[in-house]
Amino acid sequence: MTTPDLGNEVLVTRDGPIVTLTFNRPEARNAMTWGMYERLNHTCEEVDADDSIRVLVLKGAGGKAFVAGTDISQFTRFETAEDGLRYERDGDQRAGRIARVRKPVIAQIQGVAVGGGFGIAAGADIRIATPDARFGAPIARTLGNCLSMRAYARYLDLLGPSRLKEMIFTARLLSAEEALAAGFVHEIVPPERIEARVREVAETVASHAPITLRVTKEAIRRLQEARPLPDGDDLIATTYGSADFREGVRAFLEKRPPRWTGT
Repeated sequence: MTTPDLGNEVLVTRDGPIVTLTFNRPEARNAMTWGMYERLNHTCEEVDADDSIRVLVLKGAGGKAFVAGTDISQFTRFETAEDGLRYERDGDQRAGRIARVRKPVIAQIQGVAVGGGFGIAAGADIRIATPDARFGAPIARTLGNCLSMRAYARYLDLLGPSRLKEMIFTARLLSAEEALAAGFVHEIVPPERIEARVREVAETVASHAPITLRVTKEAIRRLQEARPLPDGDDLIATTYGSADFREGVRAFLEKRPPRWTGT
């Protein structure tokens, strides 16, 4: 497998049995490019291939954002509904790949985890956040796009139908305390303590029986994915093929409110 050359946009380090991947575009609130997504996938492959690695930690650089979604400028290349279908399928593979990592994955979350960043965090097994962390998918306010059926199902499992609908409909972000109460976040720690706390949790997990951890993670994943999902390609095609989606992208990049028409 060839590792994508991203300069310093993604940093991967190792300390003993713990690998840490840092999303490193703080000037863009760590918004993800296609190359960064590819490097994330490659790191998952590397972690799975090395039995001496016991834990993967995901974090964002700069302290202001975990990941503020996908870099919106890339959506200007979308021309048809098929582009949206491909994007959501790829998104399912990305979030699903994190969930399928054979080792425990810990998300260290400071600042916003929205859009694609929310999906990355949702794919992790343990989420530790600072008090200023915010979570959500404000798509009804920003781009006017939608999620895939698998993404809706993942958030439904983690948040419940009522909270998920309210969050999407109002386009608001969940606070760290709300995410903790919902069970999405496992622990809130002060920013000056989060590095040490994540390291402490990672070392504890890394010291435990790797087969037990791997089998437990895989068993829970299989149970969650046991139910068949209804097809949702028609919903995605309707959304990404709409004039409203193209308007949402333009408005976001032009830093103005979108003018929705429902078409």
